[in-house]
Amino acid sequence: MKKSLGPQTLAHPTPAWIVGCYDDEGKPNGATVAWAGICSSKPPCLAVALRAATYTHGNLMRRRAFTVSVPSEQHVREIDYFGIASGRKTDKFAAAGLTPVRAETVDAPYVDEFPLVLECKVVEVVELGLHTQFVGQIMDVKADEAVLDEKQIPEVEKIRPILFAPGGSCYYGIGKALGGAFQIGKEIGKEM
Repeated sequence: MKKSLGPQTLAHPTPAWIVGCYDDEGKPNGATVAWAGICSSKPPCLAVALRAATYTHGNLMRRRAFTVSVPSEQHVREIDYFGIASGRKTDKFAAAGLTPVRAETVDAPYVDEFPLVLECKVVEVVELGLHTQFVGQIMDVKADEAVLDEKQIPEVEKIRPILFAPGGSCYYGIGKALGGAFQIGKEIGKEM
């Protein structure tokens, strides 16, 4: 029997991504987000949710552009730091020893050391209570060649992205592959 836990943000897992942006003076900033994900395939879009009180929120409202840098497990300390330090008071990139790179298609920086980057222009802003959801149309995806397969698709086992578990507030790595999507379920209908 399942126990009711009430309304909470306990969907597992969520990503641990860095949303990159510039402030009014052009200083690169980044913030860790977990309330995020793909929200449209055509046009390709993703959404990130930020509290209005954050420095990054104001920057996205003004610049209307952001990047999502997807880290590997080796950068878990940096991801956590980008989530607890304020860009108003410190240069997070310098403090964490990471390199901001100006995106080619949008007015925002990304993290050079992270293997996968999505460059987004803001196409929709939705107020959702404590958070504002920024929907970004993906203008380009950049990946380190080392994480690409023979079809030039990024491989999750090579990226080794960081996952965040809400509730327990802990970071995790990925596990082993369980089976091919759109394949392993085909056997169910045949068994009857």
